[in-house]
Amino acid sequence: MIIMKMMKIDKIGFSIIAVLFLSISIQAQDKVWTLQECVNYALENNISVKQINNSLLSGEQDVKASKGSFLPTLNASASQSLGLGNQELFQGQFADRTTHSTNIGIRATQNVFNGFRTSYLYKQSLLNQEANQLQLQKLKDDISLNVANAYLNVLFNKENLETAKAQVDFSQAQLNQVQDLVEAGVQPQANVYDAEATLASDEQSLTIAENNYNIALLTLSQILQIPREGFQVEMIDVGSPTATLMYNNVEPILDYAFDNRSEIKLAEKNIEVAEMNTKISKSGFLPNVNLSYAFGSNAFYSNLIDTEDTFFNQLNDQKAHSFSLSIGIPIFSQFQNKTSVTKAKISVENSKLDLAQSKLDLENTIQTAFTDAKAALKSYEASKKALQSQELAFENAQERYNLGAMNAFDLEQSRIRYVNAQSNLINAKYDFIFKTKVLDFYIGKPIVINNN
Repeated sequence: MIIMKMMKIDKIGFSIIAVLFLSISIQAQDKVWTLQECVNYALENNISVKQINNSLLSGEQDVKASKGSFLPTLNASASQSLGLGNQELFQGQFADRTTHSTNIGIRATQNVFNGFRTSYLYKQSLLNQEANQLQLQKLKDDISLNVANAYLNVLFNKENLETAKAQVDFSQAQLNQVQDLVEAGVQPQANVYDAEATLASDEQSLTIAENNYNIALLTLSQILQIPREGFQVEMIDVGSPTATLMYNNVEPILDYAFDNRSEIKLAEKNIEVAEMNTKISKSGFLPNVNLSYAFGSNAFYSNLIDTEDTFFNQLNDQKAHSFSLSIGIPIFSQFQNKTSVTKAKISVENSKLDLAQSKLDLENTIQTAFTDAKAALKSYEASKKALQSQELAFENAQERYNLGAMNAFDLEQSRIRYVNAQSNLINAKYDFIFKTKVLDFYIGKPIVINNN
C-alpha cells in the first residue's frame, strides 16, 4: 500500500515537472526577439567571443606572472644521506663505516639587473592584454553588424510576404469579379481562365515569399545559435527613409574611423608589442646580476665515533649565513641575441605595414559603403517614382478593362509591372537602410533600425 502511494506521488511529481518544462518551452516559443535582444544574445553566446574572453583571462595570469618576476625567489631545501661500506679513513687504512648526514637550508635570490628584461616583459603583458581587448571589441562590432543585417533581411522578407499576400487577395477579388461579369454575360469565359492563371501565379509567388521569410528567420537563428522552432522577431516599421539619412561627406566618417575603429587601434597596439619585443631581445646583450642569500645547517653521524653531539645541537652549532653576488656577462651567444634582435626589428616593420594595410582596407570599405549608399538612395528615389507611375497606370488599366477597352492580357501585363515596381521599392528601401546603417556603424553610432 505504501509502495502504491509512493508511486502515485512520483507520478504527480513527474507530471508537475513535465508541466513546468512545457510551460517554459511554450514561453520560449512565444518570445518575440527585439534587435537589441538578438545582438545582446549573440555577444554573450558566440563561441569566438567566449574564446577571446578566455584569452583575456589567460592574459590576466600572464600579467600576474610578469609582476611576480620583480620579486625574489625563495627556496627551502632538506636532504638526508646514508653511507654504507668500506671507506678509506687514512692512506692505506680502511674501515667498515656507516654515516648519516643531514643538510637543511633556505635560499633567496633577487635579480638586480637583467638589461631591464623583467620590466619589458611586464609592459609587454599589459600591451598583449590591451590587444586582446581590442580584438574582442572588433569581433563584437562585426557580430552586431552581422546580426543587424540578418534582422533587416527578416524585415525585408516579411514586407515582401505581406505584399505577396495582398496580391493574392487582389487576384482572388479580381477572379470573383470576372466570374460575376461572365455569369452576367458581359465578358467571355476565357477571362475566367486568365484570372485563375493569374491567381495561381500569385499563389506561387506567395509560397516563394513564405519560404524566403522562413529562410531569413533560420539564418538569424543560426547566427544566434538557437533553435529555429518558435523563433520570431519583433516586426519594426522602418517607414519611408529619406535623404536625411545620407551623409553629405565621407571625410568625417573616415576621420572618426581612423581615430576610433578597433582594427586601427589593434594594428597600432601590435606595433607597440613588436617594439617592446625588440627591447626584450636587446636585453640579451647586457649583463645579468643576481644577489643571493642563504641560511642553513647540517648534522653528521658515524658508527666509528661515539662523541657526536645531539642532532639538534649540531644543527644549532653549525648554522651559517652566506651571501653571494653573481654577474653574467654575455660574450658570445652563437648569434642568438643578434638574430633575435634582427627578427624583432623585422616584426616591427611588418606591424607598421599591417597598420598601413588596415587603414587602406578601412578607407576602401568606407568609400565603397559611401558610394553604395549614394547609389542606393538614387535607386530608392527612382523606385518611388516608378511605383507611383505604375500604380496610376494600373488603375487606369483597370478602368479601361472594366469598360471593355482593354483585354485581360494587357491588364495582366500592367499589373505585373505594378507588382514589380512594389518589389523593386521594397528592395531599394532596405538596401538603402542597410547601407546607411553601415556608415552609422563606422562613425560610431549604435545600430538602431527605425525610420529616423
